[in-house]
Amino acid sequence: MTSSRLPAILIAFAVVLLLIYSSVFVVNAREQAIVLRFGQIRAVKTEPGLYFKLPFAFMDADRVQYIQQQELRFDLDNIRVQVSGGKFYEVDAFVLYKIADARKFRETVSGDRDAAESRLRTRLDASLRRVYGLRSFDAALSSERASMMTEVRDDLHRDAETLGLNIEDVRIRRTDLTQEVSQQTFDRMKAERLAEAELIRARGNEEGQRRRAIADRQVVEIVADAQKESEVLRGQGEAERNGIFADASKRDPGFYEFYRSMAAYNKAFASGGKTLVLPPNKSDFFKFFDSPAGSPANTGAPALANPAASAN
Repeated sequence: MTSSRLPAILIAFAVVLLLIYSSVFVVNAREQAIVLRFGQIRAVKTEPGLYFKLPFAFMDADRVQYIQQQELRFDLDNIRVQVSGGKFYEVDAFVLYKIADARKFRETVSGDRDAAESRLRTRLDASLRRVYGLRSFDAALSSERASMMTEVRDDLHRDAETLGLNIEDVRIRRTDLTQEVSQQTFDRMKAERLAEAELIRARGNEEGQRRRAIADRQVVEIVADAQKESEVLRGQGEAERNGIFADASKRDPGFYEFYRSMAAYNKAFASGGKTLVLPPNKSDFFKFFDSPAGSPANTGAPALANPAASAN
């Protein structure tokens, strides 16, 4: 009798365990749970813990849909936006959000993240175009960028509330010029730099000419002053030399006359290759040529003076 009842007891125990297992669900700290009964929201569990529901989900009785509670993110890439000046940017942005109202999230998009993000993505695209369109070309690259992102976040916040979401932050990952605008901007910057270089070069040439003119004037003044000083010194030297010669001639007229004659010989025969034909008895030029005492040679024939021979 006991052995025949054992299978029934085991089956009953297994059924009880199955009922308990199907009646229990766990919510962890990173999620929240929506209890659905016949498609209607029965309860929303946002705190982590162990909860109970009707066993089984037979005929859509009690089901549990888990919704993430941590911060979520979605990206929007390569958005082409136009600024107030008519130029275009390519923008990459991302949104951080949380599912703040699980009940509303279930009621509006059936708890489907993809559907919710699709609606937010459309709104984000429109908001970025509007915010950029009100700004100038350089606004997104300046300190105004933070206020622009706050404005976009506020735009999204209104739509996000209707989905049961809360927008935590909106950020721009990349802001680049389009290829056409980049080339135009490069050409404009290149032209500006070339014009600036030409201006600097012209100013440099002007300054160089001015400094060269000052230097040339200073050179002329310095040379003139040097020539003037040299002429004065030369005159003083000539005067001193003449004075010395005059004093020497007074002290020893014979030696002075001899020195002057030697200087005349040296000057006359310095270049060499010359022959002078002069009558020595009638010319004082050869007064010291044959006699250191200054007595002219007593001969009637013309004297041949060959500097080359004299040098030998």
